[in-house]
Amino acid sequence: MSRYSIDEFVRSTGQKDLGEGKFELERDRMLEVNLNGRVWTKRGTMVAHLGNVKFTREGLLEHGLGKFVKKSFTGEGISLTKAEGAGKVYLADSGKKISIINLENDSIYVNGNDLLAFEEGINWDIKLMKRVAGIMSGGLFNVRLEGTGMVAITTHYDPLTLRVSNNTPVFTDPNATVAWSGNLQPDVKTDVSFKTFVGRSSGESIQMAFKGEGFVVVQPYEEVPYVAPVA
Repeated sequence: MSRYSIDEFVRSTGQKDLGEGKFELERDRMLEVNLNGRVWTKRGTMVAHLGNVKFTREGLLEHGLGKFVKKSFTGEGISLTKAEGAGKVYLADSGKKISIINLENDSIYVNGNDLLAFEEGINWDIKLMKRVAGIMSGGLFNVRLEGTGMVAITTHYDPLTLRVSNNTPVFTDPNATVAWSGNLQPDVKTDVSFKTFVGRSSGESIQMAFKGEGFVVVQPYEEVPYVAPVA
């Protein structure tokens, strides 16, 4: 256990300006947002802020009727808070590790539970994974983010990114799948048999199948599907 004087503790754990842009990692599990305008954050993840910052929960129809219907229909997706003003905002989500992705006219899909924050200029939508609907219960909706700007995602422990190619498809556990490139449309691979139900299957009964050219991000943890907080 580390022991410090008060001055040593403050110096060791104090906030540091890294000059890395709007989003920077203050710690590997703490995101610093250098706010001058507006960003969207996952509701309930603000742990501290400095300056003149206003937080507003997203309105029911603020992002359009289509997104409202999708979230109401499933009880899943994302629940957002709008941070506006000038100052610093610190975000964390249950001690999960944070990664910052800088989109440059690009797109990415992120599991709703693993999306921490994104810049205002990025377009986003909730997407139904139609190919797995009717097979999986829950976790059918993910968030597609597109444009230019920073996105912060979270993982339990260190993420692993796997390259997907036409010659090398990738198969993942849906509950361990965090994100994938926006050009990929995952399919589902099932291995449901009598042995699956009695706990003697040689593999996972449901897997996400990625084929094409791109990447997929997984974490060493099986996470339950995201359920939006009760209003």
